[in-house]
Amino acid sequence: MNILIVEDEQDIRELLEMHLSKGGYNIFTAEDGVEALNIFETIDIDIALLDVMIPKLDGFNVLKKIRETSEIPVIFITAKEEEADKIKGLGLGADDYVIKPFSPIEIVARVKAQLRRYYKYTNKIHKTTITIGELTLDKESCSICKNNVELALNQKEYRLLEFIIENPGKVYTKKQLYEIVWGNPYYGDSNTIMVHISHIREKVEDDPKNPKYLKTIRGIGYKMEQQHD
Repeated sequence: MNILIVEDEQDIRELLEMHLSKGGYNIFTAEDGVEALNIFETIDIDIALLDVMIPKLDGFNVLKKIRETSEIPVIFITAKEEEADKIKGLGLGADDYVIKPFSPIEIVARVKAQLRRYYKYTNKIHKTTITIGELTLDKESCSICKNNVELALNQKEYRLLEFIIENPGKVYTKKQLYEIVWGNPYYGDSNTIMVHISHIREKVEDDPKNPKYLKTIRGIGYKMEQQHD
């Protein structure tokens, strides 16, 4: 599942990311409201942890935009203790409200509880298998097959291809892919991504130089082409 953390304080952001990533979640982070909405519109986010006092667009307005299209759980994390702010946040559609300073273990527990409740009552189920054309991703066995033959992928190749298959038709930059798969800040070394994409194409594509699955979007990044009958 994909978690969006919106927090302008780097130490708090990194603390949350460290503890939540241990649970196997994909973590996306933003330092301001505009960046948060860009991520939300690009990635299929399952839950958002949202600070109220963030630059460019505050947490209340970010929540308003999220609620225009989505009912995902949103947990406000803030230093503001005023009762009026808590009431306002919950009134706008927040599902939980945590005051700083907080326990990271408590945050993890609240995230799990909100996700469990959301998927129970909305009957939403994350697919364990996804098929695109001749490719089948099986998340339970951590394998990807082509025409029922398992591909020999190393850990990073699998993680990269898994993420792109889970989000077909969406374009991702080298920076986004690197930070998602490697979990480290991206400093402009595009060679790592390009080499892995090349290796994946050799295993996935009939003609790696003319790919039908893993497409390059010139000047932007890569996407998984949706296959149609």
